[in-house]
Amino acid sequence: MKDITDKIETLRTAVAEAFLKIDAAILESVDQGRRTDKGDALEVARVAGVMAAKRTWENIPFCHPVPITYANVAYSFEADGIALRATVKTMASTGVEMEALSAASMCALTLYDMLKPHAPADTGVIEIQSIRLVAKSGGKSDFRLQAGDRPLRAAVLMVSDAVVAGDKDDAAAQVVLERLKRYAHIELVDYEILSNDTDLLRQSVDGLLARGLDLLVTVGGTGLGERDLTVETLERVLDRQIPGIMEFARAHGQRRTPRAMLSRGIAGSVEGTLVLALPGSTRGARESCDALFPGVLHYFEQC
Repeated sequence: MKDITDKIETLRTAVAEAFLKIDAAILESVDQGRRTDKGDALEVARVAGVMAAKRTWENIPFCHPVPITYANVAYSFEADGIALRATVKTMASTGVEMEALSAASMCALTLYDMLKPHAPADTGVIEIQSIRLVAKSGGKSDFRLQAGDRPLRAAVLMVSDAVVAGDKDDAAAQVVLERLKRYAHIELVDYEILSNDTDLLRQSVDGLLARGLDLLVTVGGTGLGERDLTVETLERVLDRQIPGIMEFARAHGQRRTPRAMLSRGIAGSVEGTLVLALPGSTRGARESCDALFPGVLHYFEQC
């Protein structure tokens, strides 16, 4: 199975359609499927579709089990048959496209099973003609920056006495740099490594902001040590804090480790520049990036 551990949970919806071609005369003979020899074909098939959606992970080997929060099948009677539309929703880290397709498939098969006995062997036409996905939402593609992915200029500051002294590497900052490089429209204009010195950090931040950055990411100095003062320094710089950004990142991290409760990262804006203060641990930086990107780039659509 594909590893989806690091993906965020979002509201995901998928819609699939199937079409059952059947002679109108057959449907008329069984009250549009309500009175077959086996019972109400429409309702039985609807239930079969819902059950199939919920059991998709058992039938398709590499599908993840997801909590289905909604599943239903709607019918539309047309001149040459019945159109089926299956809708499935979940709050999960992966989509429900296969669940919707499973629902549409099983619903169509059940209708076929219950209506076939009423189709004359020589003239009765009953055929499953198509099963296809017609819509999906909630995946990462829904949260990419719109407006043509306008160019963004970014800088990263690694704030750590240990890194400056050579006692540890800058792995956490490298995680952030790698994440930014995934987006072709983000240009990295600077990367600096600083000690936990508030004056030096303020000077560097002011200098970078003067260059008209769109995005400034600091890494480190958000812990509880005496020299972890990145947060306090940035609080004096920000025009406006955006609490929801780091609330979201911490919620993501807290589902993976209780240590995330000790993070003091903040986010905000300075004259249009988005500023993010991420943890200095490699894991903390990675999980923060998993949570924030690409969704946080929606900021640039609003500002």
